[in-house]
Amino acid sequence: MKSLFFGVIDESLVFPWPEPARAEVDSLHTLLEGVRRFFHLRVDSTAIDRDQRIPDEVLGGLKQLGLFGMLVPQKFGGAGLSSTGYARVMQELGGLDSSVCVTVGAHQSIGMKGLLQFGSPELQERYLPRLATGEMVAAFALTEPGAGSDAAAITTRAEPRGDGYVLNGSKIWITNGGFADLFTVFARTSPAEDGVKPRITAFLVERAWGVKSGPSEHKLGIRGSSTTEVSFEDVQVPASSVLGEPGRGFKVAMEVLNSGRLGLASGALGLCRRVIRLAVERCQERRAFGRPIGEFGLVKDKIASMMADTWALESMTYLTTGMVDAGVVDFSVESAICKVYGSEACWRVVNESLQIAAGIGYMADYPYERLLRDARINLIFEGTNEILRAFIALSGMQGPGRQLADVARAMREPIKGFGLLSDFAIRRARTALGRERLTRHHPVLNREAVVFEQYVQELAGGADKVLRKHGRDIAEMQYTQKRTADMAIDLYAIAACIARTTRAIERRGEEGARREIDLTSIFVSAAERRLEQVVKEVDRNDDELRKAVASKTYVDGGYPFDVL
Repeated sequence: MKSLFFGVIDESLVFPWPEPARAEVDSLHTLLEGVRRFFHLRVDSTAIDRDQRIPDEVLGGLKQLGLFGMLVPQKFGGAGLSSTGYARVMQELGGLDSSVCVTVGAHQSIGMKGLLQFGSPELQERYLPRLATGEMVAAFALTEPGAGSDAAAITTRAEPRGDGYVLNGSKIWITNGGFADLFTVFARTSPAEDGVKPRITAFLVERAWGVKSGPSEHKLGIRGSSTTEVSFEDVQVPASSVLGEPGRGFKVAMEVLNSGRLGLASGALGLCRRVIRLAVERCQERRAFGRPIGEFGLVKDKIASMMADTWALESMTYLTTGMVDAGVVDFSVESAICKVYGSEACWRVVNESLQIAAGIGYMADYPYERLLRDARINLIFEGTNEILRAFIALSGMQGPGRQLADVARAMREPIKGFGLLSDFAIRRARTALGRERLTRHHPVLNREAVVFEQYVQELAGGADKVLRKHGRDIAEMQYTQKRTADMAIDLYAIAACIARTTRAIERRGEEGARREIDLTSIFVSAAERRLEQVVKEVDRNDDELRKAVASKTYVDGGYPFDVL
C-alpha cells in the first residue's frame, strides 16, 4: 500500500494469490472440526451473554483443544500456526461466539505477542510453555483513562530502582483483566515534561508480583469476556522483564497491534459469514404477499451487498496474512485497512441481517440482537477507526512527503543532489506519460483492473497535491486524511479481490469461477462509485462549514432549536 501512494503498483506482493501449505490445511481442518464439536456440545452463548462470564469448564475445554497456544512455536509446546492458519481459527471463533473469540484473541494476538516478537530467549523459555497450555493467560495493558489512542499521554510510571523498576499506575478496559496471570504493560520511564515526547517501555508483569484487578465492567456486547481495570502499586519488576529496548515501548505496542488487527478482522469475517447464513434462512422461512421474502428485489439487494462486503473482507484479510507468512516485514497499513474495513463491513452485514429478520431480530429470544451488540466493539478497540484512518493516510503519505522534502533540499544544493533530482524527474516522467498498470490479472477482470489503475493515480496525485499545499500541517487535516484513507481502503480491497479471482479462474476456468467474478464485479462497481465521490470532494467540499457548525454546537452545549 505504501508503494501505491507513489503511484507504483507492486504486483509481486499481490500475485499469485497466497495459499497455505497443504499439511497445515489438513491439520487445521482437524482442529476446526474439534472446535465445532466442542461448541455444539459444551458452549451456551445465550447463557454466556446473560451471565456475563465464560464458565471455567468452557475455558478449560478451549485450553485442552490447544486454542491458547496456536501462535506459540512448537518447541515451546504450541501449535506454531502460520498467520493464515491462526486467522482461520479466529474466523471460526468469531462466528461461534464473540466473547470467546475476544478472550482467545486478547491472550494471543496481543497479550503474548510482545513476548513472541520482542522477548529475550530467557523470557520465552520461562513463559511460553505455560502460555501455550493456558496454565497462564495473557493480557495487554496499554489504555488509561487519559490515554487511549494517544499513547504518549500514558501516566503509569516505571521508576528505576536497584536492578529493576517499581511500577505505579492503572490501566482500564483490559480484556482478560480479571483472571490474566501475565500482563504486557506499557509505562513511562522518563520524567513527565511538557512538550517532551515521553520514553515508554514495555514490560512483562506477573499478577503474582502485586497486580490488582477491579470489578468486571458491564458492557453493551461481548459480555462474557472479562474487562476490568488493572492497577499497579509499587509493583517490583525485574529489568529482565523489559520487552525490546528500554524507552522503545511505543514500537512494541505498534508492532503488537499490527498483528492484533488481523485477528480482529478474522473474527469479524467469521461473524459476517454466520449472519449471512441466518439471513438466508430467514429469507426462505418468512413469507409476505404469498411468497418468501427472499424473492423480493430489495431483500436480494441486501444479500448481494452482504456477500460482496464479506468477499472483499475475506480476500483482503487472507492476502495480508499471506504477506506476513511470506516474510513481508511492514504490513502496518494493510493490517489497519483490514481492521477498519472488517469492523465496518461486519457492522453493515449484521445490521442488514437484523433488518431482514425484522421484528424477531429485535427480540432477545433470537440471536440477532446479541450479535449486533457484539459487533459494535470492533469499530472501537485496537485503535478506533477514526485514528486508524489518520494512521493509514499519514503512513502512506510519509514516503512521498519525505521525497518532496529531499527534493527541496536537493534544489538548494543542486550539485550534491543531482542524482536525487534525476531519479525524481524519471519517476515524475513515468507518471506523466502513462499510469502504472496491472499485468498479472486475468483478462476477464480488465474492467476492474482499469478502475484500480485509474484510482491508484488519483491516490498518488492527490497525496502529492495535499502535501505540497499543506506541508507539515497535513497532520492536522483530518478531512483530507479520511478521504485519502478511504481511497486506500477501497484500492486494497479491489487488488485483493482481483488477485483472488484471478487464481480462481486459473484453477477452475471462467465458468467455474463465475461466483467469484460476479462478487468482484459487484464490489468494484460499488467501490468505483465511492472513489469517484471522494475525488470530487477533494476540491468541492464543505469541510470548513462542518467545522464551524460543530464549534457553534459546542458553544450551545447541544442542539439549540425548538419548534415551540
